[in-house]
Amino acid sequence: MFVKICGITNEDDALLATALDADALGFVFAASSRQVHPEVVRDIVRRLPREIHTIGVFRNERPERIVEVVNRAGLHGVQMHGHEPPAEVEWVRKRVQFVIRAYSAGDPALADASQSAADIILVDSPDPGSGKVFDWRMAEGAPRGKRILLAGGLTPENVGDAIKLVRPWGVDVSTGVEQKPGRKDPTKLHRFVEAARDAAADVSDGAVTNSIDLTVEEVPGVTRPWDWQIDR
Repeated sequence: MFVKICGITNEDDALLATALDADALGFVFAASSRQVHPEVVRDIVRRLPREIHTIGVFRNERPERIVEVVNRAGLHGVQMHGHEPPAEVEWVRKRVQFVIRAYSAGDPALADASQSAADIILVDSPDPGSGKVFDWRMAEGAPRGKRILLAGGLTPENVGDAIKLVRPWGVDVSTGVEQKPGRKDPTKLHRFVEAARDAAADVSDGAVTNSIDLTVEEVPGVTRPWDWQIDR
C-alpha cells in the first residue's frame, strides 16, 4: 500500500513522515494555506532519503512552469490537480519522472482516464482539497489498469474502511493528519500509516498491490543534487 502525505510545509514534518514509513511527500505550489516556495522545498528535499518520492502539486499551471519548479526544487514527480488538458499532461510527463493526474469522484472525465499519459490516477472528493469525506463508491468509475490513489477526507479512523471498499493502489492524506493547516500531528500521522498498512494486509484477494515501485528513471536535462552528491 503506497502512502502519500501531502501538504508538507516544513522539514520537521517531512522527516517525521519519512521516519513513519510514508512512501511519498507532496508539496503544494498552487494557491493554498499550505503553499510553499520552491527554494524551501529544495532545502527540505536535499535532507530526505532518495527512495522517498517527492511530488509537486500544481493546479492549472503552465506546463513550462511546472517543469521549471520541479527541476528547481529537485522533485521526482508532479501532481496535476486542475483541469489540465491531456496534451499538457503528456508534455509534462515527457520531462519528469512520473505524473499523478487528479480527478474529482463522479467526474465524467474519469471514465477516460485510462488514456491519460499520467502514471497514477488520483481520485479526490468532488470538493477537491477540502478534506471532506465522500461516498467512496463514487471512485468505482476509476479506470482499470491504472494505479489508483485515493484521497479526500481520509483520516486514521476511516482509511482502513476506504481501502477495503475501494481497493486502491495507494492513499493520499493531508488535512486528516494535521494539527492545523500546514502542520502535521505526529500521533495522527503514525496512526494513519499504521491503519493503511494493516488494512492492506487484511485484503487477501490480491486487489490491493503492496508494490510501491516507482522506478526513478533518468530524464534528459533534469538534475537532482542530493546531500551526498554535493561538495560541502
